[in-house]
Amino acid sequence: MSKVIKLRKGLDINLKGKAQRECLHVKSDGLCALVPDFFVGLTPKVVVKEGDKVLAGDPLFVDKKFPEVAFAAPVSGTVCSVKRGERRKLLSVTIQADEKISYKDFGKNDVSKMNGDDVLKCLLQAGLFGWINQLPYAVTATPDKQPKAIFVSTLRDMPLAADFEYELEGNEEAFQTGLTALAKMAKTYLGIGARQSASALTQAKDVELTAFDGPCPAGNVGVHVNHLDPVNKGETVWTVDPSAVIFIGRLFLTGHVDLRRKIAVAGSEVKQPAYVEAVVGQSLKSVLGTQLEGKEHIRIINGNPLTGTPDTLDGFIGAHTSEVTVIPEGDNRDEFIGWIMPRFNEFSANRSYFSWLFGKKKEYTLDARVKGGERHMIMSGEYDRVFPMDIYPEYLIKAIIAGDIDKMEQLGIYEVAPEDFAVAEFVDSSKLELQRIVREGLNMLRKENA
Repeated sequence: MSKVIKLRKGLDINLKGKAQRECLHVKSDGLCALVPDFFVGLTPKVVVKEGDKVLAGDPLFVDKKFPEVAFAAPVSGTVCSVKRGERRKLLSVTIQADEKISYKDFGKNDVSKMNGDDVLKCLLQAGLFGWINQLPYAVTATPDKQPKAIFVSTLRDMPLAADFEYELEGNEEAFQTGLTALAKMAKTYLGIGARQSASALTQAKDVELTAFDGPCPAGNVGVHVNHLDPVNKGETVWTVDPSAVIFIGRLFLTGHVDLRRKIAVAGSEVKQPAYVEAVVGQSLKSVLGTQLEGKEHIRIINGNPLTGTPDTLDGFIGAHTSEVTVIPEGDNRDEFIGWIMPRFNEFSANRSYFSWLFGKKKEYTLDARVKGGERHMIMSGEYDRVFPMDIYPEYLIKAIIAGDIDKMEQLGIYEVAPEDFAVAEFVDSSKLELQRIVREGLNMLRKENA
């Protein structure tokens, strides 16, 4: 291991219901959907119609601006629904899956004998290039720009996040093949947790290895970019989810687009927090199974409690979703004298409650309430205490709200993604939707620079 970077800023939130290292068997209901909104910044154009037969790996939709960037079907079967919304916006393409998945054969390849252009061509043909994201703007990458570096982070430290080391078991060869493929296209940085010990991580080849030690959000890939190779105006870096690295590796080893993965089903409202093996786009109803029987006033989150999106049982696993979490909604609670109570079982980031006396190992059951309305922004430094990047987060947020593009650029907006502000949003006494604000700022800047 070349180096360890110690981070002091951040906040670990220990929630009840972390998934145990066991894989439960769940029966799929046969429905699988690919949702364009899974891929931020995409303008989709559907290339199939209802009734079409598809193989796993066949394109379902493409990017209008870059038609060579296709998005592959996760399963084989019959296209049963092409759902559109306002202004005919494509919402989802749903497939009634075959009992046994049939794969389109792209042919096996020896990555060690390929160059970067060969790897890029294979990813585009197989519909996997769209799984790569980019900074600036935190959107799906485009093949017209050569990145100066590629970043992969295997440290998942958000509340109730899935353990990548458990997902990695049995996929070590595919993960290394994926890393080698990425390294052919640009210098690749692999960020791991200081306490991760899997040999496939600590002895990974063809990458620059760095361990990060510190509280959440030390695992955010944006934090790694900021500390290792910051993004300046005019530069581009690619970021790849570690699960997508496995998908890429499988493509070269088997010639198939295989989007199966372990998903953590977690949260205080889940009967048996554990993992399930599912395919991207599988219905949440089948993934959650009987875990929610008899449960009311709950919030299902496609992702973790800080960065995930609220969903329903009619939803589908997101492309970059590694966990599905269920927490109390909190709309049925009526507390006597509210915040004045000493609260021994409520989490507080600033010792407002007596619960801090029980130490950091205590598990909390938090609900989805905001507990207060939006108010004026207070320059108190509370964002900075949980923001481990060389950026002034409060000033950046103010610049975005004001629409001051020059200030946004000077304050480092090219380096950030909305998820980097998730912990700051959690502790924010002003109750601002920081992740939404950052996304709006990035969209504004992207449109301005188009």
